[in-house]
Amino acid sequence: MKNPKRHTITAALPYANGPLHLGHLAGVYVSADVYARFLRSNGEDVAFICGSDEHGAAITLRAKKEDKSPKDIVDEYHFSNKEIFEKLGISFDIYDRTSSKHHHETAQELFLEMNKKGAFIKKESKQYFDEEYQQFLADRYITGKCPKCESQGAYGDQCENCGSALSSSELINPISTLSGKIPQLKTTTHWYLPLDRHEKWLSEWIQEGNFNGEKVHDPKNWKNQVVGQCMSWIKGGLQPRAITRDLNWGVKVPVEDGDGDGKVLYVWFDAPIGYISATKKWAEKKGKNWEYYWKSKDTNLVHFLAKDNIVFHTIIFPVILSELDGYILPTNVPANEFLNLEGQKLSTSRNWAVWGKDFISEFPDQEDVLRYVLCSIAPENKDSDFSWKDFQARNNNELCSIFGNFVNRTLVLTKNYYKGITPSRNELLEVDIELLRTIKETPNNIAQAINSFRFRDAQSEAMKLARVGNKYLADTEPWKLIKTNPERVKTIMNISLQITANLAIVFEPFMPKKALGLAELLNIKLPSWGQAGKHQLIPPNHTINEPRILFEKIEDEKIEEQIEKLKTKDQKSTKYPPMKEEITFDEFCKMDLRVGTITVAEKIEKADKLLKLTVDTGIDVRIVVSGIAEHFKPEEVIGQKVSILLNLAPRKIRGIESQGMILMAETDKGELTFVSPTKEIAPGNTIR
Repeated sequence: MKNPKRHTITAALPYANGPLHLGHLAGVYVSADVYARFLRSNGEDVAFICGSDEHGAAITLRAKKEDKSPKDIVDEYHFSNKEIFEKLGISFDIYDRTSSKHHHETAQELFLEMNKKGAFIKKESKQYFDEEYQQFLADRYITGKCPKCESQGAYGDQCENCGSALSSSELINPISTLSGKIPQLKTTTHWYLPLDRHEKWLSEWIQEGNFNGEKVHDPKNWKNQVVGQCMSWIKGGLQPRAITRDLNWGVKVPVEDGDGDGKVLYVWFDAPIGYISATKKWAEKKGKNWEYYWKSKDTNLVHFLAKDNIVFHTIIFPVILSELDGYILPTNVPANEFLNLEGQKLSTSRNWAVWGKDFISEFPDQEDVLRYVLCSIAPENKDSDFSWKDFQARNNNELCSIFGNFVNRTLVLTKNYYKGITPSRNELLEVDIELLRTIKETPNNIAQAINSFRFRDAQSEAMKLARVGNKYLADTEPWKLIKTNPERVKTIMNISLQITANLAIVFEPFMPKKALGLAELLNIKLPSWGQAGKHQLIPPNHTINEPRILFEKIEDEKIEEQIEKLKTKDQKSTKYPPMKEEITFDEFCKMDLRVGTITVAEKIEKADKLLKLTVDTGIDVRIVVSGIAEHFKPEEVIGQKVSILLNLAPRKIRGIESQGMILMAETDKGELTFVSPTKEIAPGNTIR
């Protein structure tokens, strides 16, 4: 008998510097798990690989901010994210981490193999250097204006506004995030992956599915947005990309000539290799040969990820694989778009998110409901939106009123009429034959959608079977027929039990816990996908277990509570006036801010809000008119150290020429307070 086809499924390694939210789950992990579970149920050989991405400058940045070590940060989020995945039933065969010794060894080994083949170019280049901190700046330590969308705050490796991958040299007006100063360019040596050498075969592989003269995938099965983004990059001209960085945290560059001192492999070189190192570890534990999953032409390699990771999995990682001996390339990269929340873009910085750990604690035993809803709204081809009202409606109106109602009616009626023992089937009517045909066709429809990476459609097909079953009971009304035609009721209930058993099979990839719970209610072992579509899964005289409710309704109060939590988050984020239009660092440097001392203060006639202040600035004594009279009496401010903007163009206020501006801070209640030095400092000292 032919062995089942082999599948290596990877889910993007979550970055271990923060918790998981619903956007992560909808964008990557629910779809990937549905696919893996479906293939396993079909008896196919699956390696479902994931783990924590634990290197890179963003983690060292967080560690600096929280006064922790990078290891402290990655340990915290590795274990908390792993727990969330487990509770949500994400069935990774291994959830590894890139900080492990075996990963470092694998990444170094592959680097050396590529280096020996001449896959890299090694060259000196000018890199940004922070003079104050005396270190080269990794891309995440540099921000500036994006050259493509002109958004401020883009990082040196990626603009999070438009999703473009960048290099730090492309940023407009770059600033060091360490010191806030303009970094200087300084010479350093790095290894580069010359992507420009690979443009021709990458283009042919992506557009035509050919690699080394063989057809390795069908491009018609790839999403348009994936192909479009790839070809946009290629047509724009690929450039050599540095695969090493000047950092202390990461996989050390394994060279003996000293050039690798203080350098690590760039996170986007080392992270995808994490799929390979994790597979090695898993295979060793299982007594398997890991090479079958990365080097066999009988293996499908599929990467699940969100759209901001497309280029790394369709250009950079395939180039790496092509330079290694015998590795296969991805069969598909079914990248998703982004999930929004209540009509707004998810934002971790302003806490506009529903965190996985919060959902699990506040909606216990409803993880499968979340999986169902996230699959229903998966952003497969365009951005989608999660709202709490929609979440409630899908649970109450679909899972409870359709799926749950059908299952409960079937089990309760079987218990009441036949003491829980499956009745035999009698003569079939046309409505029964049509229903049996639907049972048979449903698994094929679902399988076709899943194999095309249309998980929303696949789950919708599964729910159609529940809808058909619900309608079948409503139309045939066995509770009325039981007195007039009990033989007919036996057939109705037998078919209804067969539908119920099929629901357990076809919903297992989407709602694994509920599927197992349903099989338990039927008192059967959950059948494999090969049994789906059959209408004799429950034999006559089989005894089912005591009925119980499969899905619970979610009350309005619970949803309102979640909406209020989001409103509170939104209020916190909009409590203060919005940021003014951004200025460049050069514009900021034009401002001459000094420490001054108020020596004289007088009220201005017929001006209740204004005080005339005489300020010693250290370089001169000048008059400043300030609108603080409602908050301070003149005698209260004499001798007060202040922050003063000196080079503000003079202007007349109530006939008095004001030569500068006093900086004040405003409390939540509208009270003013001076922005003053916390240590004794002489007038004239600069503020920077």
